[in-house]
Parts: sequence; C-alpha cells; structure tokens
Amino acid sequence: MARYRGSVCRICRRENLKLFLKGDRCYSDKCAFDRRGYAPGDHGQRRRGKTSDYGIQLREKQKVKRMYGLSEKQFHLFFERADSQKGITGTNLLVMLERRMDNIIYRLGFVNSRTQGRHFVKHNHFLVNGKKVNIPSYLIKVGDVIEVREKSKKIQALSDALDAVVRRGIPPWLELEKDTMKGSVTANPAREDITMPIQEQLIVELYSK
Repeated sequence: MARYRGSVCRICRRENLKLFLKGDRCYSDKCAFDRRGYAPGDHGQRRRGKTSDYGIQLREKQKVKRMYGLSEKQFHLFFERADSQKGITGTNLLVMLERRMDNIIYRLGFVNSRTQGRHFVKHNHFLVNGKKVNIPSYLIKVGDVIEVREKSKKIQALSDALDAVVRRGIPPWLELEKDTMKGSVTANPAREDITMPIQEQLIVELYSK
C-alpha cells in the first residue's frame, strides 16, 4: 500500500495546523511548524489566495486523513461505514477513527505518535483482552483492555512515551494503569472529547457531491 514517506513536518505546514505527527518533538522548540509556520515549497511564504468551497472541503478531508495516518482508500471506507450507521455521519466518522487500535494506544500514552503506534501494533507488542492484536485498524470496543505484552515492557521507547504522557493527558473515556502498562476503554468518545479543530461537516459535504 502506498504511504507518504516524506517529511511529516511538511504536512503540518501544508495544513496550517500542528498535527503532532512527530510525538514529543512537536512539544519542543525543534518543531518545524513553530519555527516555519508557513506552507512548504518555494512559494510557501506568499499570501494565500482565495480558496473555493471545494478547496476548503478538500483541505479538511486531507487534514483529518493525514492526522490519523490513513490512505485515501482507507479513509473513504471509514466514511462509508460511518454513513451507513445511525446518527450524525461526521460524528460517527470521528468516533470510529478514535477507536482504531493505533489511535487508542497513542491516546493512552504507550507511544508518541500514531505512526509509532502502527509500528508497535504490527510487531505484536500489544494484547487486547489478553489476545494478540496486530492490526492497527482494529476497532476497540467499550470494556476492552489493552496492555503491553510482558516481553515488550522492557522496550525503552514505550517507557519513554509513558513518562511523557502528562503533556497530552488521557482522554476521559480512557483509563490508564501506568505501573502495569495497561489501559481500558470506559466509554465511546463523545464529540466534545475530540479537541482538535476539525469541521467534519465539510468532509460530509465533500463526499456528498
């Protein structure tokens, strides 16, 4: 599957929003978005021209897609599933994205970024309800318990991430047992729990054309 291999800092600058794609570095003075808060490229510092309604909708979709690290096909499939459910399509979409395995372990603080989360999930470092899960897109349910495998608890990157989790905080719908490297889902995320500036209705309008 094709995946973006370039500098992720360019993504934040392109979307004009810090997406926290490089983990702890995004909180330091080395953050490229803070140092160069303009679009990438030779003409990035020029004043941005007027954007059409379609362009605004497209940028919102690209922002959310890149935030969660999905391909175009993956994101579209999530949207179709959200659209087929009862309720508000945009909210359904965000809730499903938040329930992804790679996002859950990022929110719990086991990893510094969703990209790092996908890497550790694929390499069998996590259990869900005592069973091995190595699919980053696996949807976690209320009541599920996620924990680091016993053999993986000595990995320094996991310990460092847990030590830095205080910068982000744990969402109210999750519970973390830091000492045992275990977390659980106590409820589905509510729309107000997703604090990143996302206008999901623009995505719905884009796919409704």
